Amino acid sequence: MQKRLIVNHQLLEIMVMRLCHQLIESHGDFSESVILGLQPRGVYVAERIQQTLATILGKQILTGHLDTTFYRDDFRRRDSPLTANATKIDFLIEGKKVILVDDVLYTGRSVRAALDAMIAFGRPASVELLVLIDRLYTRHLPIQPTYVGRNVNSLSSQRVLVEWKGQDTPEDSIWLITKSDD
Repeated sequence: MQKRLIVNHQLLEIMVMRLCHQLIESHGDFSESVILGLQPRGVYVAERIQQTLATILGKQILTGHLDTTFYRDDFRRRDSPLTANATKIDFLIEGKKVILVDDVLYTGRSVRAALDAMIAFGRPASVELLVLIDRLYTRHLPIQPTYVGRNVNSLSSQRVLVEWKGQDTPEDSIWLITKSDD
């Protein structure tokens, strides 16, 4: 297995700050906007975005966690059953501008499932997508992010791993992992 660092902790900090400023340009003080992190990995990105926005704006931003397990199109096609994560949305999204947040956009299937799952909590005024990494040329569905930390050209045999400080890693980083042909 080859592991290549594509974003170090300093660049990741800059990416998060840039994404937050782009969000402020589009959403102002967030009085009509909410953030939903897609379980499991998008929650970490959403929380980092929320913390940074709170520091910049001086107020808390409504942020929730959305599980898409039972809305996935491959839910019943797996050899072993998927384990559901918690959905935590303790506010209404009816008429709000929703920003879906995930760490990596690959095929678009998770985002499609999130759109279906989100409707159970109301009909938003609009939906945007924020991702740290957009894996180009891998989409199965016509889904494009509104906000992107970085575009990455990758093969389908590779994967992107986002590591957050405190989760068994000494610092934040993003890796491109290639399986070796041993």
